[in-house]
Amino acid sequence: MGETRSTCPYCGVGCGVIIEHAEGAITGVRGDPAHPANFGQLCTKGRTLHLTAAPALAAARLTQPLQRASRGEPALPVAWNTVLDGVADRFAACIREHGPDSVAFYVSGQLLTEDYYVFNKLAKALIGTNNIDTNSRLCMSSAVAGYKQTLGADAPPACYDDIDHAGCLFLAGSNAAWAHPILFRRIEAARARKPHQKMIVVDPRRTATAAMADLHLAIEPGTDVALFHGMLHHLLWDDSIDRTFIRDHTTGFEALKAVVREMTPRIAAEICGIAEADLVTAAQWFAQGPTLSLYCQGLNQSTAGTAKNAALINLHLAAGQIGAPGMGPFSLTGQPNAMGGREVGGLANLLPAHRDLDNPAHRAEVAALWGIDSVRAEPGLTAVDLFDALAAGTVKMVWIACTNPAQSMPDQATVRAGLARAELVVLQEAYATTETADFADVLLPATTWGEKEGTVTNSERRISRVRAALPAPGAARADWAIAKDFAQRLEARLRPGLPTLFGYANVAEVFAEHAVTTRGRDLDITGLSHGKLDTDGPQQWPYPAGATTGKARLYADHVFATSDGRARFAATKFVPVAERVDARYPFRLNTGRLRDQWHGMSRTGTLATLFAHAPEPAVELNGADAVRRGLLSGDLVRIESRRGAVVVPVAISPMGRPGSAYLPMHWGSATLAGRDSTGINAVTAKAFCPISKQPELKHAAVRIAKLDLPWKFAAFGFPEDAVRLIALRDGVRALAGHFDYASVVLVGGDRGGVFLRAAAATPVAPEVVTQLDALFGLDAADVVRYDDPRRAIARRVRIVDARLAAVRLSGDIAAEAWLRDWLTSGQDVTAMRAQLLVPSVGAPKGYRTRGRTVCSCHGVTESDLRMAIADSAGPPAAVLAAVQARLKCGTGCGSCLPEVRSMIN
Repeated sequence: MGETRSTCPYCGVGCGVIIEHAEGAITGVRGDPAHPANFGQLCTKGRTLHLTAAPALAAARLTQPLQRASRGEPALPVAWNTVLDGVADRFAACIREHGPDSVAFYVSGQLLTEDYYVFNKLAKALIGTNNIDTNSRLCMSSAVAGYKQTLGADAPPACYDDIDHAGCLFLAGSNAAWAHPILFRRIEAARARKPHQKMIVVDPRRTATAAMADLHLAIEPGTDVALFHGMLHHLLWDDSIDRTFIRDHTTGFEALKAVVREMTPRIAAEICGIAEADLVTAAQWFAQGPTLSLYCQGLNQSTAGTAKNAALINLHLAAGQIGAPGMGPFSLTGQPNAMGGREVGGLANLLPAHRDLDNPAHRAEVAALWGIDSVRAEPGLTAVDLFDALAAGTVKMVWIACTNPAQSMPDQATVRAGLARAELVVLQEAYATTETADFADVLLPATTWGEKEGTVTNSERRISRVRAALPAPGAARADWAIAKDFAQRLEARLRPGLPTLFGYANVAEVFAEHAVTTRGRDLDITGLSHGKLDTDGPQQWPYPAGATTGKARLYADHVFATSDGRARFAATKFVPVAERVDARYPFRLNTGRLRDQWHGMSRTGTLATLFAHAPEPAVELNGADAVRRGLLSGDLVRIESRRGAVVVPVAISPMGRPGSAYLPMHWGSATLAGRDSTGINAVTAKAFCPISKQPELKHAAVRIAKLDLPWKFAAFGFPEDAVRLIALRDGVRALAGHFDYASVVLVGGDRGGVFLRAAAATPVAPEVVTQLDALFGLDAADVVRYDDPRRAIARRVRIVDARLAAVRLSGDIAAEAWLRDWLTSGQDVTAMRAQLLVPSVGAPKGYRTRGRTVCSCHGVTESDLRMAIADSAGPPAAVLAAVQARLKCGTGCGSCLPEVRSMIN
């Protein structure tokens, strides 16, 4: 047995993990008790990391270079030298003929800092294009722009410890209970210790986070600036501002006062759709402080994203709530290393060490550091514009690394048109089955968590080491090494005879060069190295040479990262969302995360246990809206925007406002796999903030109509052995396109099976059903069968060792729910064999359906919880203790606690 300390690859909390491994395999993972981000705790995703590295899931991995002779052909193995030489030849030829801006790179907030650094240098130093952007543009660019506009630098001033010191926690556009679960555990612990600590949540939905709040401001989507201006208006009226701080340490307050003068609490409350008294209460609690604001995509993913961030920071500056324990504006990073990517300048408008591309002095500094004549001044194409340029044909070639734009980008019709038109698409990926892989001419196998070496930076500016516990599988290579190898080949074609710009012997040397670029900057880390981090553990920046520790909080001296040292108030005006609802498109569609899934699910989507909490795609609708449209839970609806449409089932929920709908971001065309489906981003809008260029993924105007697809189909079962799980899933996905609607997900917890739910206007071709039967092993002679050809109804049931192994229902799937529950529970069916073909909605007498899983760690379902709650008595705290003693829910990672508490209440 061996143990290796590393960092979780999921959200920006940056939890430390200890990887357990033996005989070339990862056998377990646990939280690192010495890591200051999590002190040993892990969420559901982190606790299952070792399962995503199981040998049985190797079929999901890309382990050798592949190349297509032409689009639509199979991708065939090719040698590394051959493929990189070929790509270098094509890039060089394109650059010579069309110029450096004819190529582009689209990378990822899940790359390590060293990976990012080499890619950025490859684009801007060698090729001479600033066409390198990242999926962090979809995540954090508005937070960056808001910090720079007000405080002068992209530097979150607070830290996790401030949660324990705050008198008021102000969460805006963040469902931290699901998106940053371990940070939310810290919030829960702080509130338990400090019963007078106030918690305000600003969110259109009553999320698990909002359910914990003392005050929930359920504003209309996109009205955050009006709310913050209305709060500031009250603080001015009530004389609750810090006039001394404003006078001595800020500029621009008079201009801001002119903007907020007309935004009275009454007017702001009307715009936001909340009670004026609630707005006033929020303002008063904020001013009393100390106030720590925590915010995420609800502010960032907006055409007013920079304005929202800046307006919230205005409140902190006006109230003097910054620079001391328990206070400050604290953006929660979405991805594990979006911060590291910004540090190295890995976006189209940035240069290393928080330098700006539009600053001539910064360009000259970077050119000197890199040993080149100059850096191009023209900004590169940001994410949305980059794919528009591919569709227009002005960008000819694109290199995509560690991201899946054919799932995650808005307006998928344009994105996919761009990928289809590109002369060359290179995809550098760890997983072979992402949606973008279908468009790639070249696929380069990259290492992933458990195999990588380098660093990441979390939300509180803390740099942690990522370490490898295993060698790379097959021919996979580290991302930085692939980029370096390609760069050296491209150098030989573009600047022959000159010394290499990429002479790195190992990943530590990349970090060392990155550190040198930070000297004298706000994020100076010249005192850090891989060796220092190995010896002393994770460290916060700045950490200049000679330092013995990093800085937990910034701006304690109230000197800001601006030319005059003063913070700047941003006189931002409220503007509504880009796409107004109207009679044709009356619903406001919001998107967001699920608790147990991560982004496009290339990793989490390989584990059946992580589907237990949210088993299938669904759109959440308010009950009043469902009644008006005659909809029931499970009904299929067509959600249509001005860009495209998606078909999903309805889930009636009390969490959203009337007139709003909620659709999780994770469901791409790999899971919503029906005919012509491109996933939920078929309907989202690509309109973006003019400053940050971040698209408004949080809001789209849509119409929702019931869809009549009378012929239903469901098939589910376990493969004959665990190694075939991915093959079974992908085989089912390949056939799902024959249905008008289809979702393909995993079921069965640790056992791991596949579930296909589908519907069509008319029965699909018999050969499609035959192929699906063969995949699930339902074509054997001993399978239990029922056929009614006249009504196009049929059923197949396979039993192995007295347990259900696979089921197929076509035409009538009334029994699907209890049969699937029975299959996943593994109960003996010997006594019930004769009833397995009964088309009843209800289960046979004596069988209790367990329902959706709430606690993934201990397999506790809604049904289990309701029975335990009903059997308990006393106040909520006593009921929770009794339920936990009986079921252990919430005693593992704790991610289920908000939902358990809500059920009790």
